[in-house]
Amino acid sequence: MMTLDPTTFGPAGDDAANRIACACLPPPTTRWVVRRKAEVVAAVRSGVVSLDEVCRRYSLTPDEFNAWASFIDRHGVDSLRTTRLQYYRRRAARLAAGKR
Repeated sequence: MMTLDPTTFGPAGDDAANRIACACLPPPTTRWVVRRKAEVVAAVRSGVVSLDEVCRRYSLTPDEFNAWASFIDRHGVDSLRTTRLQYYRRRAARLAAGKR
């Protein structure tokens, strides 16, 4: 008999063949730090978990997740810091207005 890691879940119920290891996902939390946000984005991008599952598990909106992914793409993981978000938003507004 096969034993399953308790840190797994399956998209098709308890079917062991369809289980996906999710040890890389952080536990549901109310405090988001850069590392946790980056782990969740990486898990969705690598196909470990779906966007719908992440939104349900962490009570996120798709827009919130997409904002994290977009900031990573444009500015790197450090851009997920709250203080960096403010900086990049101001910078984007200045650039849009034609200022440097």
